[in-house]
Amino acid sequence: MSSLAADVPTISDDELAKFSDFFYRKTGIRLDERKRYYMERRIVDRIRASGCHAFADYFARLKFGGLANELEALINEMTVNETYFWRENYQFECMTRHMLDEIARSKRPGQRIRIWSIPCSTGEEPYTIAIHILENWARADEFEIELFASDIDSNVLKRAKQGIYEERALSRLPAPLRARYFKPAGPARWQLIDDLRSSITFGPVNLSDPQDTVRYREIDLIFCRNLLIYFDDVSRRLAADNMFDCMTPGGFICLGHSESMSRISNLFRPRQFAEALVYQKPSLREVA
Repeated sequence: MSSLAADVPTISDDELAKFSDFFYRKTGIRLDERKRYYMERRIVDRIRASGCHAFADYFARLKFGGLANELEALINEMTVNETYFWRENYQFECMTRHMLDEIARSKRPGQRIRIWSIPCSTGEEPYTIAIHILENWARADEFEIELFASDIDSNVLKRAKQGIYEERALSRLPAPLRARYFKPAGPARWQLIDDLRSSITFGPVNLSDPQDTVRYREIDLIFCRNLLIYFDDVSRRLAADNMFDCMTPGGFICLGHSESMSRISNLFRPRQFAEALVYQKPSLREVA
């Protein structure tokens, strides 16, 4: 009888390099070769789930379309999704104290203010944005606020739309806000109220693909936090170019605390507020 180890598909260094290059070309994400065990384990899981018995067979069918929806399933398997409500809260405070007021100055009452969260993961960030605006921006009723949330992982988008969370995701959310915006959904589980869930438009997007991002236009504020650290320099610049094209003049971008747009692109200028350093697309007046 063969051993269990003999049933596990093996992946050579050359095969792993080919896979990493393919994944990069499809997503813009450069996989970390230092996490080889993590990568191999997830590839093997997909080989088994697809009914293939060896990497070569799986990879050939993946490349040439022989596995329906497999690329989407693979992306879901390989991407990391860990977040919680009120994460890096200082940026949301900066949004309601400064950025939204500045954006509003270029608009008339009743016009749209468009905000985009990418990657939105399971929804904690876009819902946090919505709650912050409702609670802390006095002029919210004067404008039509549109919230968009995107991720390359279709599984997390499904969970985000459901809006159901466990205690860990809510640990930093102030108790009065949990009582106001959530309802019990089982033991130690909470679901956002319907009005809040319906206020956000969720959809898949690959930030390094301009054909994907072209659907998003006239965006006033982008939260793109802790994504670009997974890209290489070429993909970072492409993502910055795509976001620039999506934005209104004078619009803002918030990155993760360890990320710097100044090292990626010269299209944006840094803006230091009391709460946070953010980046801004030049206004039409500045361009002129």
